[in-house]
Amino acid sequence: MLGLLKFFRYYFSDDKKFYLALKNILGFYPHNLNLYKQCLRHRSAATSLKEGADNSNERLEFLGDAVISTAVAHFLFRKFPYKDEGFLTKIRARMVSRTTLNLLSRKLGIMQMMHVKRESEYVYKSAGGDALEAFIGAIYLDRGYVKAQNFVIHKLIKLHLDIDEILRHDTDYKSRLVEWSQKEKKNIRYEVAAENGSGLGKYYTVYLFVDENKQTTGIGNSKKAAEQQAAEKFFTDKEI
Repeated sequence: MLGLLKFFRYYFSDDKKFYLALKNILGFYPHNLNLYKQCLRHRSAATSLKEGADNSNERLEFLGDAVISTAVAHFLFRKFPYKDEGFLTKIRARMVSRTTLNLLSRKLGIMQMMHVKRESEYVYKSAGGDALEAFIGAIYLDRGYVKAQNFVIHKLIKLHLDIDEILRHDTDYKSRLVEWSQKEKKNIRYEVAAENGSGLGKYYTVYLFVDENKQTTGIGNSKKAAEQQAAEKFFTDKEI
């Protein structure tokens, strides 16, 4: 009955367009529109409340981050019953990375609904992903954990994420390094330090440089394999 009353309240109000847009994204009708308005409000468009707090989406983002992480962990735990903790942690990190969340935010239309001051729109590159986390936090507070978990699994993972592609890309550390370097505006290069052995016993030693600073060393039976190992060590050492 309460849900029906809220439906009529919002449907015949100035919020009707926003209400129906949310229903299209969520797959169900929201109960508390104020939560969703807040989750879409970037800090650049926020107003101060009291004691240094504001009405931006940052608190909801904090909450949503934990909900997404738990929901994805649950999904992976069930999907890969024989994989160890290290594997599950790596795949979860890929699935909840800022790049992935930004992409999902655009696909769902959340980024386009954000309230952001124009001068800040292109400065804050992770705004879309942060808003998606806040959106999940809003679902959790509005309709509970089960609704939020189902949204993550069915609306995000199953509809928009290719797990096989994530698994393949996760082992391609050179590609990940290129992606990271572009995001962080870093220059990377590999340098062959030594070639040892001959025939089937030949192996290469390669150095990885980031902004001309030597980072890691890789060894492999081909230059590509050595570079791959150096890139993998970089992510392991930096815990990226």
